[in-house]
Amino acid sequence: MNSEFVIEKPAFDPATGIARFIYGLDGKTFVETLGFPVGWHESVPGTDAFEKLHGLTAIVLGVSYYKLRAPFVIAAPEIALRETEKAFALDVYENGLGEFYARNDLQRFGKLSIETRTDERPPLAAPVLQNRALLPIGGGKDSLVSVKLLEAAGVEFTPFAVNPKGPILSSIGEIGKPPLYVTRTLDAEMIRLGSQPGYYNGHVPSTAINSMIAALCALLYSYDRIVLSNERSASQGNAFHDGREVNHQYSKSLEFEALIADILADATGGALGYFSLLRPYSEAKIARIFARETRFDRVFSSCNRNFKYDGHNGPLWCGECPKCHFVFLILAPEMAKERLLGIFGQNLLAKPQNEASFRELTGLSGQKPWECVGEILEAAACLYALTSRPEWAEEPIVSKLKGDLEDQYGIGKLEAALEELMTDSGDHHVPPDIAERVQDHAY
Repeated sequence: MNSEFVIEKPAFDPATGIARFIYGLDGKTFVETLGFPVGWHESVPGTDAFEKLHGLTAIVLGVSYYKLRAPFVIAAPEIALRETEKAFALDVYENGLGEFYARNDLQRFGKLSIETRTDERPPLAAPVLQNRALLPIGGGKDSLVSVKLLEAAGVEFTPFAVNPKGPILSSIGEIGKPPLYVTRTLDAEMIRLGSQPGYYNGHVPSTAINSMIAALCALLYSYDRIVLSNERSASQGNAFHDGREVNHQYSKSLEFEALIADILADATGGALGYFSLLRPYSEAKIARIFARETRFDRVFSSCNRNFKYDGHNGPLWCGECPKCHFVFLILAPEMAKERLLGIFGQNLLAKPQNEASFRELTGLSGQKPWECVGEILEAAACLYALTSRPEWAEEPIVSKLKGDLEDQYGIGKLEAALEELMTDSGDHHVPPDIAERVQDHAY
């Protein structure tokens, strides 16, 4: 394959608040736009920090177009990057697209090159940003737990979303704070080609994409930190391909968090912070915190099958996908059964047809699903916990998997895992002052 993927210098129109990103591939040109709401600081566009983040955003957003053909050469001749930024870009196009390569059986790890001008300027000046956070809201339980913790700790934040729909809108409506929304418009021809013979399609690192868009917003509207809601299990991969572990949630991982945090800090002279508030916690502990109140029961959803880029279709929970099964599983030990069935509208542990999915989630067969689900042992421990609960023990999935869980892991390991799931990890990047303020509320 001799083609190259070309990323042009992006443009921002201060009259309309529209940012344009132009890409070239195999003689075709694609244009993506971001629409920013009124209210940005007029002095920001054109500053060194904004131009730096704008160029990096163009590179990260480009993965959606690059994957049509996945060439080995990425060229951004009008965007100047430092060596650390080139390494960041390659990481996004390699590890960020790891699942895409694995599922399309492509070998790209260690084989890509990015051609840009070298940025040899001294460190960029730090803009003055207000002491407040942008909090991306995805409509699921995790970001809503961050809402609870930030509210309880008295940390000022603004809900943020790109193309909000369905449970994102309903969740933010329940939060009750004025949000900041950005409109992202993908090139229609790219979407069409993705379904045509001769072109590839697949998973892209959406958290990396939305994080770069949030970084532009942080400068335009003056926020000194972006607070993510990625938990510790996001660092666990799914499979091995082309000599590396491949992780569906790579851009939510601790490794990527550290990488992008450094990039954003360097681009802004240290003014912009980036971290995940929930990194110390397991999914099971997050479920426990979420279950403490019913505020979001009727508005949240983590179901990806019914929540796509082009909108929300059907009920909040399909009840059939691994994500529905996993969220149901980790909430079951923490909620009254009647409440949980009211949220999902059905009992997912009572359906024999779901057995294969729960076996994959708990490591009894197959591999960890290509979804944002928790650790294998975590799921196994949560299901095992239900075997001693009278209201759950006789459900078909619980009773059938009990013996297999005990045989594979041993009762001691499962019980130890249940205890460990409620123990906070010290492997995180939450600033000490924030960590101290939320600690008493994360129980």
